[in-house]
Amino acid sequence: MSEIVLHDYFRSSASYRVRIGLNLKGVSYRSHMVNIVTGEQHGPAYHALNPQGFVPMLEIDGRKLTQSLAILDYLDATHKEPPFVPHEAGERSHVLAMALVVACDIHPLNNLRVLRYLRGPLGQAQETVDDWYRHWVAEGLAALETMAAPSAGQWLAGDAVSLADICLVPQIANARRLETPLDAYPTLVRIDENARAHPAFAAAHPDQQEQPQ
Repeated sequence: MSEIVLHDYFRSSASYRVRIGLNLKGVSYRSHMVNIVTGEQHGPAYHALNPQGFVPMLEIDGRKLTQSLAILDYLDATHKEPPFVPHEAGERSHVLAMALVVACDIHPLNNLRVLRYLRGPLGQAQETVDDWYRHWVAEGLAALETMAAPSAGQWLAGDAVSLADICLVPQIANARRLETPLDAYPTLVRIDENARAHPAFAAAHPDQQEQPQ
């Protein structure tokens, strides 16, 4: 079997999602750190692998997989336990909706390239950029708190870990790093605390990864 390689960056929340997923499925892999702060992802060597120039990218089963949710879907299809989404249609839709609040509504507005564009070509002060970040995080997490509260148990959708938790935990880590207040989201904070005690989540944390020199 060929080596499984995750093209990764320790603080990338999308890469963090995939690390959690790999750990949950018990898939061993080698991490190749791509320094997105210095622009390594835009170099010809990486673009030859991934034309979009983003992380993560997972080399597995002779494939080069991109986009974190697509990678997680592949892992869920090829490694059945534990399942990332429920089988029942309504529960499945609920988990996907919560995951997409993070992956489609919060994260894209606070991606590194967006924040750099605000600071650079648009000439915004760092304070303004930080306010932008916190505004969109707060708006998204408020909605997610309301969505999750009725069904949450140990995890966002009851007592089984799901794709929603895989998306939430990296977003909470980034929110903490940017000093975003979280008191208004007790359900989400409780789920994050549970995740920090789970080996698959703990091993995926940025602090446990190789960091660029």
